[in-house]
Amino acid sequence: MSVLVNKDSKIIVQGFTGSEGTFHAEQMIAYGTNVVGGVTPGKGGQEHLGKPVFNTVADAVEKVGADTSIIFVPPAFAADAIMEAANAGIKVIITITEGIPVADMVKANDYIKDLGCTLIGPNCPGVITPGEAKVGIMPGFVFKEGNVGIVSKSGTLTYEAADQVVRQGLGITTAIGIGGDPIIGTTTKEAVELLINDPDTHCVVMIGEIGGQLEADAANWYKASGSKKPIVGFIAGETAPAGRTMGHAGAIVGGSDDTAQAKKRIMRECGIHVVDSPAKIGITVKQVMA
Repeated sequence: MSVLVNKDSKIIVQGFTGSEGTFHAEQMIAYGTNVVGGVTPGKGGQEHLGKPVFNTVADAVEKVGADTSIIFVPPAFAADAIMEAANAGIKVIITITEGIPVADMVKANDYIKDLGCTLIGPNCPGVITPGEAKVGIMPGFVFKEGNVGIVSKSGTLTYEAADQVVRQGLGITTAIGIGGDPIIGTTTKEAVELLINDPDTHCVVMIGEIGGQLEADAANWYKASGSKKPIVGFIAGETAPAGRTMGHAGAIVGGSDDTAQAKKRIMRECGIHVVDSPAKIGITVKQVMA
């Protein structure tokens, strides 16, 4: 089993004919992902990468039954692309675009909240269910099938964690890169909850970073849930000075509870197996699953 995307997902690419959309759509198709078409306004009726191009998401839903979208639209237009996808009935919207204005994301999040869809991102690497669907920009060869779920704010650390898990002879159910912007769709808690509730996921890797309360919220939910499924956690940015943004727009320490030390303390108190170095993720996963 998997969460969010699988071999039956019908995926469209918004920004299909642009350079980023083209490059990553090619990679997704080569991986075996079920890409059924793409959207570029004004180019409807054409064919690109052997797939149909539509003027609107609604056309793609009507003509090819699209239910999942990945967005490679420039920042100024990306929030509109999110809202268009949600309005057309897309159930999983994965937004790769970086640099979307915060005010735009506030508007988009508010617009889609009652439309029954799940937004991943923005500024994220996407979602992969190994052997079934790669809906994102991650290197697919790193991920092998297995029973470990990954939730991460960081794209690079997602790949690192997956590689370590695989080197321990294990594999991944689904890896979810939630993104590191101040305003994102699916939170750490929501992504962890999806994997905890997935019967084929036997362990979860949760990778966070300084800034905000997402990891603490996830840890407190995990403790309250009473789940016996182990979580291995890591927080990036321990050496970051207060008030400094590190890599992601959301990674800024605003108060004492935003620091790596405070987050790790809360996670440990909630029963999460916290590692102090990303190099220890794989071996710790193997130990807790033994």
